[in-house]
Amino acid sequence: MRESILTIPVNEVFEPKEGCPVCRMRDTVEEHICEYIMGAAMMEPDVRTETNKLGFCTMHYPMLAKQGNRLSLALTLNTHLAEVRRNVFDNKNVFASKTKRADKIESTCFVCSKVDWGVNHMLKTVFTLFEKERKFKTLFEEQEYYCLPHYHMLAAKSEQMPKNARAEFIKTLNRIVSDYAKVLNFDVSEFCDSFDYRNAGKLHSPEMEHVRVSPQKTVQFLTGRKII
Repeated sequence: MRESILTIPVNEVFEPKEGCPVCRMRDTVEEHICEYIMGAAMMEPDVRTETNKLGFCTMHYPMLAKQGNRLSLALTLNTHLAEVRRNVFDNKNVFASKTKRADKIESTCFVCSKVDWGVNHMLKTVFTLFEKERKFKTLFEEQEYYCLPHYHMLAAKSEQMPKNARAEFIKTLNRIVSDYAKVLNFDVSEFCDSFDYRNAGKLHSPEMEHVRVSPQKTVQFLTGRKII
């Protein structure tokens, strides 16, 4: 398959072979969306209509703030807050619960919706490349791991693949995730054992770095998000 605007970004997130490539895919899309919202899109009426309606989740508000454009963030917050007031507190419909209306607003996020759309489209390319490109299939097989949330996502969305190609895809995916989970489990067990007085000082040796960081790596594997 010839390189295109669809295949290039997918190949780029798979090339490092470190961590979960779907996490990198999500992070890339997420960063672009946050930059876009706090930049050019801030004055686009159709985008502002959506952000006013959907707002943002607790994960993405800090990411927007990190863009450093306080005025853009404040303007977006101002019109979204006006929308919340209008829909939740100023709505005189006696049959509509304020609590339910508030829950509906709080459970939506403009960034999440755009990231989901972007990742879903990129995953379609992943499935096509795995089926048709030997080079990409090898790249997929050589990944360090796929985090648990994205393991479930890949398994579910791969239903769109032809039956034989999907069977090979799932087999490969299961092997990678299972092997990595086994290694993590061993490393975390060693981390716990290092606190036994008989192993005093063992954890601090240079060759034990993978054990020292195993709790953080496990959380990242289980959640798809890094912890500080």
